[in-house]
Amino acid sequence: MMRALAVSALGAFLLAGCQLQPLYAGGSNGTVATTLSTVTVAPIQGQVGWLVYNKLKDRLGASGTGEVRYRLNVELDDDIVGLGIRGDRAVTRERRSLRARYQLVDVTTGAVVLDATAGSDAGIDVVSSEYATIAAEQTAAERLSEAVADQIVARLGLFATHTRAPK
Repeated sequence: MMRALAVSALGAFLLAGCQLQPLYAGGSNGTVATTLSTVTVAPIQGQVGWLVYNKLKDRLGASGTGEVRYRLNVELDDDIVGLGIRGDRAVTRERRSLRARYQLVDVTTGAVVLDATAGSDAGIDVVSSEYATIAAEQTAAERLSEAVADQIVARLGLFATHTRAPK
């Protein structure tokens, strides 16, 4: 019993010095949440762009009532490639790739403070029903837009931990 207590105390002591901190420490009043709420998202072209735009707005918590400090510009590359080819040259499998290059721009100076990329892939089975294939492609676009938006917001959160939010 005493040994287990000593090991627990030692473990707690070692973890206290590791400098790990939660990304969203402080909740809605924390540095990350405060900084993310000052980001406005520029319109993104295309249907998948609309999906990514809405996911980003939801995740950033942009209410439109606060002061805008940053503008997020996103360019998407959405591609579908046929992979599985049968003997009759019909495609049986597709890969949908969504890549985003995004820039965080300080609106007061016009300086790009963050320039990065995000991306994800999804596999799609091509079946005899054209409707089912189109529905699968659309579902893949929705999942990919979520994944890319999550990657972008995570990177913005990391940026926010190294940047002081305006008081």
